[in-house]
Amino acid sequence: MARAVDLPPPPPLDAIVAVGPVAVFLDFDGTLIEIADRPDGITVSPGLPTRLAAVSDRIGGRLALVSGRSLDDLELHLGPLQLASAGSHGAALRGADGTGFREPPVPLDDAIVREVQAFAARAGADFEPKSHGAALHSRANPPIEEHCALFMDELAARHGLAVKRGKFVAELVRPGADKGAAVRAFMSAPPFAGAMPVFIGDDVTDEDGFAEAMRHGGLAVTVGPRDSRLAAYGLADPAAVHHWLGL
Repeated sequence: MARAVDLPPPPPLDAIVAVGPVAVFLDFDGTLIEIADRPDGITVSPGLPTRLAAVSDRIGGRLALVSGRSLDDLELHLGPLQLASAGSHGAALRGADGTGFREPPVPLDDAIVREVQAFAARAGADFEPKSHGAALHSRANPPIEEHCALFMDELAARHGLAVKRGKFVAELVRPGADKGAAVRAFMSAPPFAGAMPVFIGDDVTDEDGFAEAMRHGGLAVTVGPRDSRLAAYGLADPAAVHHWLGL
């Protein structure tokens, strides 16, 4: 296991592009923007979507956002996306032209969502409803992180669901929703097919994306202080990610 501060930075993007086609997969929170105590408290720098689109054009349209946030939530903060995007940990995928990559995922039952919401009120967690899931955030109340995760594990076991855990967040999702599956879906179709993938992320949920990028002969780049099982390269923070991308 290694942290970004202990790992070398990835080769410059232009140097990788000079060797052959490259696909870049980017997490959002903690990778492109600084993490906030609550999901709605983030700050997105002006012009970020336009600059990301310019990077995508530079590499042949092979840039995708791969986030735990829903696609609607990403657009709430970034505006209409002209980029390939995966939301809800890969449960929802669409190309840069807005076309879907698979059938729309089925939302969680309302009764399950209400149970998560009621637990959040009792435990002092922040509840986040999502298009295809439900999340508990404990960044504003760190001592309850494990309590939240254990509740979500028990709830998932009762209903045949899965749990995605990150830094002070636990989220219920349908089985099979992970960032590795998102990379695999994108890499199976133009313009990504045949390119070398580079996956950049800061959280444990990004390890699935790292693994899939490496299966395609690509690179895994971790961001920030978290220990990574797989990454061979590291960038210190979102500012360093912006610099590497040339934003």
